[in-house]
Amino acid sequence: MTGPAAPGGPGPSYEVRAVDGIPEVRAGDDLAKLITVAAPDLRNGDVLLVTSKIVSKAEGRVVEADSREAAIDAETVRVVARRGSLRIVENRQGLVMAAAGVDASNTAPGTVLLLPEDPDASAAAIREGVRDILSVDVGVVVTDTFGRPWRTGLTDVAIGSAGVRVLDDLRGGADTHGNPLSATVVATADELAAAGDLVKGKAAGLPVAVVRGLGHLLGEGTSARDLVRSPADDMFRLGTSEAVREAVTQRRTVRAFTTEPVDPGAVRRAVAAAVTAPAPHHTTPWRFVLLESAASRLELLDAMRDAWVADLRADGKAEESIAKRVRRGDLLRAAPYLVVPCLVTDGAHAYGDARRDAAEREMFVVAMGAGVQNFLVALAAERLGSAWVSSTMFCRDVVREVLGLPGDWDPMGAVAVGHPAEAPRERPARSAEDFVRVR
Repeated sequence: MTGPAAPGGPGPSYEVRAVDGIPEVRAGDDLAKLITVAAPDLRNGDVLLVTSKIVSKAEGRVVEADSREAAIDAETVRVVARRGSLRIVENRQGLVMAAAGVDASNTAPGTVLLLPEDPDASAAAIREGVRDILSVDVGVVVTDTFGRPWRTGLTDVAIGSAGVRVLDDLRGGADTHGNPLSATVVATADELAAAGDLVKGKAAGLPVAVVRGLGHLLGEGTSARDLVRSPADDMFRLGTSEAVREAVTQRRTVRAFTTEPVDPGAVRRAVAAAVTAPAPHHTTPWRFVLLESAASRLELLDAMRDAWVADLRADGKAEESIAKRVRRGDLLRAAPYLVVPCLVTDGAHAYGDARRDAAEREMFVVAMGAGVQNFLVALAAERLGSAWVSSTMFCRDVVREVLGLPGDWDPMGAVAVGHPAEAPRERPARSAEDFVRVR
């Protein structure tokens, strides 16, 4: 298979062909020897594309397994998404794929095939073996079949590599119209893997292909691990339901923030999530006051501090004790963004009975808590830290006056928002059973 050439005349081209004559691979086989016997004409600059199945077989990665699911469990580091029996997971090699790459095809009944333990090392070993036997310098890519988000169908990608520049970073260059390329990084190793799959086929029994004519893609210093996107850059690290659970479980009270500004749009998206909470009588009892300027935050916090100090003095607290308490209350001052959630009880029923009226207000307070919880979880999903503290509830008149709020708006604490300055501490394990009573 050859291509592509430029229209109207000679242009760049390459050749990709399957290697015939490779026998059934067994544990302990020397893949470099098998490949060079079948392809003695390998040249400097060729790229070998080797299906991971034969690498796994040669490395003895065929294991007995009563259940493929148990083997998947053993190879899984993290579940990314689950739908029915299908699991997309991160496996021990750091790859995100279906079923952790555990394969029950092309292997004896009662066994499953695991991916190579270290596909980059496997590629390096094959490359070194070919060099020793034929005295040629080739690149090697170990390939496996992946599905892809947003796209139907399977394709081969690189899971191991040696002697190949796996990424071609074009950033800083320009296109044919002179436009700067600011985000273009080409996954060349994946493109090579896919080209090889066109001639190997999924069921043709041809596990190796050779690409010739692309010697400029050979290079040192990179590996297929460089193709795995880092967690910080991965916008799709979890499936939908898993992302919701992750946001809930990862929501923590953050007590130290960086100086990085908060995106006001992210806060508004969190407010949009907050107001989907349940509420009594089809009401909307939530209001969120967003303090986006430093001046507004300081004005409020100074007034609240003065009110707090006055209360502590009225309680007979010593000045040293008051100063210590005020310092502990500086969490809100350290945050680059503040939100004051407020409760309004428009639509509440008046019964004229203390017990029923108290229960009526409690319903609204519970709805407020549900709204704030939605808000905090949505902030976590935006990768923002938060701390919900109760301080505004102790000086509501002061808060209303400083912020110019209506008299029927009840401040329900304040939420400090920002980018966490440090990783959260591990949360102590809690068993759901400790909080459950079944009747």
